[in-house]
Amino acid sequence: MEIRKLGPGEKGPAMDLAWRIFQMFQAPDDPPEGAEAFHAYIMDPEIREGLTGYGAFQEETLTGVLAVRDNHISLFFVDSSQHKRGIGRALFHHFLADRGPGTVSVNSSPYAVEVYRHLGFRPTAPEQMTDGIRYTPMRYSQ
Repeated sequence: MEIRKLGPGEKGPAMDLAWRIFQMFQAPDDPPEGAEAFHAYIMDPEIREGLTGYGAFQEETLTGVLAVRDNHISLFFVDSSQHKRGIGRALFHHFLADRGPGTVSVNSSPYAVEVYRHLGFRPTAPEQMTDGIRYTPMRYSQ
């Protein structure tokens, strides 16, 4: 597995992966406007430009993506066929090594709260909903 920063031409496939996994795990539990809001977010050219993305590749296939803006994880998705293989942990540690010590925040989907706990994140507030998307604010401090 290779983990590296995404190049400009790789953000589209990363957003496609995020959308596919979002639809599988998050969208079924949210009202329809949640999926609409998430799709609009990942399709916004300014949002894409402002994200720093990291990808996990097995051979030439993108299997995971982590994207951040200002020490906030905006997207963190691993292909469903690759769950529980350490890809998410490897992406997160690569990001930490690249950016250095400090605090990282995330708004975790209900499905991913335990994943983030295993990475060392702690909730900072109860579950919330914005634009039809449920999430728990969490923070990691190094």
